[in-house]
Amino acid sequence: MNIIIVGCGKVGQKLIEQLSREEDHNITLVDTRASVVDEMVNEHDIMGVIGSGTDIDTLTQAEIANADVLVAVAGHDELNLMICLLAKKLSQNCQTIARVRKPEYFKAISLIKDELGLALIVNPELTAATEIARALRFPSAINIDTFAKGRVEILKFEIAKGSPLDNFKVMDIYAKLGSNILVCGVERGNEAFIPSGSFVMHAHDFISIIAPIGEAGNFFKKIGVRTDRVKDTLIVGGGDMTYYLANRLLQTGIGVKIIEQKQERCDELFQLLPKATIVCGDGTDNKVLAEEGIERFDSFVSLTNIDEENVLLSLYAKSQTSGKVVTKLNRIEYGHVIGDLQLGTTIYPKNLTAEYIVRFVRAMKNSLGSNIETMHFILDGKAEALEFRIKEGSPISNVKIERLALKENILIACINRNRKIILPRGSDIIMPGDTVIVVTLKEGFKDISDILK
Repeated sequence: MNIIIVGCGKVGQKLIEQLSREEDHNITLVDTRASVVDEMVNEHDIMGVIGSGTDIDTLTQAEIANADVLVAVAGHDELNLMICLLAKKLSQNCQTIARVRKPEYFKAISLIKDELGLALIVNPELTAATEIARALRFPSAINIDTFAKGRVEILKFEIAKGSPLDNFKVMDIYAKLGSNILVCGVERGNEAFIPSGSFVMHAHDFISIIAPIGEAGNFFKKIGVRTDRVKDTLIVGGGDMTYYLANRLLQTGIGVKIIEQKQERCDELFQLLPKATIVCGDGTDNKVLAEEGIERFDSFVSLTNIDEENVLLSLYAKSQTSGKVVTKLNRIEYGHVIGDLQLGTTIYPKNLTAEYIVRFVRAMKNSLGSNIETMHFILDGKAEALEFRIKEGSPISNVKIERLALKENILIACINRNRKIILPRGSDIIMPGDTVIVVTLKEGFKDISDILK
């Protein structure tokens, strides 16, 4: 597949890193900064063109006429929309993807998408806010990903010392606890596993479980873990992500207090979020946090534009409250260091954006057998969970799962059949029309047939 990526910020870099590892992609990077283009060309097996994505000559040099996909992730929404418009005019067969952030544009997102013929619009701030809201609904989980149109969840949590799951075999969860969940991944130190039934879990392992909506709560109650959603949250930073998050939380009855330093932005938030409490002050000052009652809140979310501030704020919050703590981070490359600080739930908006785009690209590459519906990176990015729709003629349909010749480190984790959720056993059969969730330590699966030897 011929892919043009316009803009080499953090999202562009993550996309190149991910897509260049997959087969059958010819990637061309377009950016105005020669040094950045040269660095990415030398580091990855891609082509580079120096110039503006709004310049027809630049797009022609990038071979827009032969492109299957153009992804516009430059610095400004207007620029991305213009780039996509030009791409559609220069190549009728090119699918275009634009990153659009501003709330005022997002209110007309369907109109913009239709009028410009965009295949996909991604909004990092809205996507991240949705992830945070989901985490606050289930505060004991570090991460929550949804599948089957919201009917299935993958939840990640840490096994605490003294937990009933310490020294517990995976196969005993159903037999001894009677819980309708499936352990689909385990992180232990720097290693990630897709466990067999005989795998023994230990304290401080990070466990990812897959469960139908409603079942996870019953499971967590049985192992003594908090399941009730938060009642209120304190947010530091008043950017677009805060607006999206606060709006979503207020709609579900969760109280919101926002601390923002700039008076002009506070005035805007007063108008945009009349049900929220807006405090104009320096949220990085622990005196201000104490005055606003940080210790009384059920949750704390650090959403400033500076990673270092967010890290320190979250560490301070954890020292002051037992509530849920969420940290926004932009520098993806420091993720392995941040993980050692135990910041609670960490959100990487640029990772989420790249994930959405990679899923779309893979879905375009599908065969007649199946189609990718949903994709999430799990187990700290070491594994992928993919939801495929099974079509007539698929090589895995109408065969018992135990008879499928699966590759190593593959788990068929869930079947969605006409809205009925099945956590499969070896005797279950996948049927055409089902959607199937597969967890794998391998990368680049585009079709359900890729799971077979």
